[in-house]
Amino acid sequence: MQKYFICIFCVLIFSCKNKIENQVSTDKVAELIKSDDFQLVKSPNETGLLVLFPCFPCDAENTLNEFKIADLATTNGFSVLALNINRKLFLSENEKEEITLMLQNIIKKQSLVTKNVYFGGFSSGGNMALLISNHLIKNNKNIQPDGVFVVDSPLDLLALYKTAEKNLKLNTAEVSVQESQFLKQMFDAEFGNPKDSLAVYEMRAPFTFQTENISNLSALKNTKLRFYTEPDLQWWKEQRQNNYEDLNAYYLKQLSNILKSEFKGIDVELIETENKGYRANGERHPHSWSIVNTKELVSWMQKGN
Repeated sequence: MQKYFICIFCVLIFSCKNKIENQVSTDKVAELIKSDDFQLVKSPNETGLLVLFPCFPCDAENTLNEFKIADLATTNGFSVLALNINRKLFLSENEKEEITLMLQNIIKKQSLVTKNVYFGGFSSGGNMALLISNHLIKNNKNIQPDGVFVVDSPLDLLALYKTAEKNLKLNTAEVSVQESQFLKQMFDAEFGNPKDSLAVYEMRAPFTFQTENISNLSALKNTKLRFYTEPDLQWWKEQRQNNYEDLNAYYLKQLSNILKSEFKGIDVELIETENKGYRANGERHPHSWSIVNTKELVSWMQKGN
């Protein structure tokens, strides 16, 4: 079950392409450093840093296996730091500070750069990437992300709760029922029923569409943002009996529209893909790291703000 957890929820110009493809080769190779908290692929010519947050049941090794970006990123000067922080759809203030301290310690110990920094996350990892980035910028920490991207993330916790309730009533796909039972129990225990505790959901979620609440993203008004999703409606209908309004894709689109309206001039991109979602084992699944075009993403990071 865990491998599939949160599955419910969650044209570059030619010169930019050449910038990646025609990098000058070097005899130096990237270094792989492992610890209990992270895996780091350190670029031999480091000029930037990409920090990756895993999906709910995943870890750093899974992230680097599913998201084939390390070789390309390190060749182009970005070290890749994949974290082992998982099983989190939201973060308390204490957790934000703990993760901040962890990042500061890793960067200092591994002599990583603190400029040209990008955060990204898949599924619930995208929630963490956004919340931590907002925290770092809001509190003027020494790590300031230049950009954040999320991959099919369940940013709206209230919507996630309602979808779980709907899936339990439908009682069709076994995977959906199991996931929904877990989610409802967790949210009931942590937040209570939304009918009585809407403010709690707003306080923890990156985004609440019902009230258009973006308070937990307010510090990102000058930060580049990308939202990746693959709204394969036929797949979700056949596999889980879900409609468009049940998908992460729907809420990512709503959020991108709201941010473009509220943060005038902000660089917000919604990237909707088709038939790109496949797991490393070849399994077709629109909720996957593979919907991200890594070459295009590295170009995006190289452009800076």
